[in-house]
Amino acid sequence: MAAAMAPRVLPLPRQQSFSPPTVLNPFVHPGRLSAGDKLRTVLQGIILLPLRVICIIFILLLAWLSASIATCCQPGRGFLPLKGWRRRMIQTTLSSLTRMAYFVMGFQVKVKGKVASLPEAPIFVAAPHSSFFDAIICALTGMPSIVSRAENLSTPVFGTILGSLQPVAVSRQDPDSRKNTVAEITRRALSRGQWPQILIFPEGTCTNRSCLITFKQGAFVPRVPVQPVLLRYPNKLDTVTWTWQGYSFKELCIMTLCQIFTRLEVEFLPVHVPTEEEKNDPILFANRVRQTMANALNVPITDHTFEDCRLMISAGQLTLPMEAGLVEFTKISKKLNLKWNHVREQLDTFAAIASASKGGRIGIEEFAEYLKLPVSDVLKELFLLFDRNGDGTIDFREYVIGLSILCNPANTEETIQMAFKLFDMDDDGTITEDEFASVIQSALGLPELDVSVLFKEIDADETGKLSYEEFKNFALKHPEYATLFTTYLDLQRHQLDVFEEHDTELPKGKHSPVRGTASVSETTPLARNKVCPEGNEEDSSSTSDKKDD
Repeated sequence: MAAAMAPRVLPLPRQQSFSPPTVLNPFVHPGRLSAGDKLRTVLQGIILLPLRVICIIFILLLAWLSASIATCCQPGRGFLPLKGWRRRMIQTTLSSLTRMAYFVMGFQVKVKGKVASLPEAPIFVAAPHSSFFDAIICALTGMPSIVSRAENLSTPVFGTILGSLQPVAVSRQDPDSRKNTVAEITRRALSRGQWPQILIFPEGTCTNRSCLITFKQGAFVPRVPVQPVLLRYPNKLDTVTWTWQGYSFKELCIMTLCQIFTRLEVEFLPVHVPTEEEKNDPILFANRVRQTMANALNVPITDHTFEDCRLMISAGQLTLPMEAGLVEFTKISKKLNLKWNHVREQLDTFAAIASASKGGRIGIEEFAEYLKLPVSDVLKELFLLFDRNGDGTIDFREYVIGLSILCNPANTEETIQMAFKLFDMDDDGTITEDEFASVIQSALGLPELDVSVLFKEIDADETGKLSYEEFKNFALKHPEYATLFTTYLDLQRHQLDVFEEHDTELPKGKHSPVRGTASVSETTPLARNKVCPEGNEEDSSSTSDKKDD
């Protein structure tokens, strides 16, 4: 019998910055009404809903009329700020009508702190952004300009009211929209009081208020003081949270209008004046403001962004749990130099592997089936490199990090050539199925393993032999095999080191019978001679040793 190989401990340092977020999914609102809540809502709504809807329609028409008068025959419409009586009409009339609308809807608004003037803070940054009802801040701050989609300006009635606030319009059709939006925010913030203050929700999307996600830089690029504004909804029954996974806009409106009252707290924190360091680094400026707001709210911060929402929706379309797509894309993409489209393609592959499992995670069995290999020690070591938290499964986040850190760097032209040379035992420039099977069986320690299915998948032209181009194309499409290959070589080196140490411990003339005890080194001396010569072992460190993320 072959002697058992000594256990090898792989160095697997984990950067804390790659650790999973404290809040796994801030874009879901799981709360559902109980039977009692539904009954109470229906009974209250019988009276409250029709009365409130009639009043709100009347207030909207008055707001539309006021906005139309204020913007009628406006010179330089959209390019010059409203001045004089036009601006005062917006500030007084629309502000009062907005407050009235919230009162009619049953909101009890509690305000803390002092609103900063235009010279003190040209920009308000509000968070957490969790509902369309967050617009109450406009009424409390004198109807500042906001950032809005250009399509909203064409909406009947509401578009006219929104246009009177002279918003910074964002066009989805414009490829330079993000750059133009930041430039316009900067121009207005530095206008020395010509333009009104600007209200920005820096998270860029709605969350469930369980954390503060990444702040976009638009509000911090102008390098001017900002006033943080906090929003809280301390209600027993939550009918306001509008997330990507939860109640719809109509459902929330109806449920809120059917409540006797809804509590809302708005807190204005002291103005944050940027230091010279923050002025030169908008990301640092944004992160410090976010941390200040998170401390005041007593919630954690995460690195989720709108791009995670897009991946979450894609995961749902692939029949995965929607939270499977949440990877903190911005942080991961910056650290690993990834593009959204590339990560989206990886999600397709991940879904194909995890389709048979429950919970949108890959187990060792699914991993082995995807690679068309049996579970073995080498495969377990590769799986361990992907499984960052050691829970026995690989989620999509771990899969993306694993491919970027472990597989793609190992999947070089040099590694592919090395692997092809190892398999091509007779140096004829092609790999037969027998040659392929010999190395795979030896590497996995399974002499009876049938590799015909895997071989046929690589053999694109069905000639019964693998050319280098076929081998290379398959390797580039399946980078997991590169790390499997280097892990195999690393195990082989370790095994040789163990036998050499064992030989030096024995008395002279009583050497260990290597041929009878090491199935891998005995069966595939070619790997040692052609790929990793004994005298060169220190020069070819394994991927698991070099790629310490």
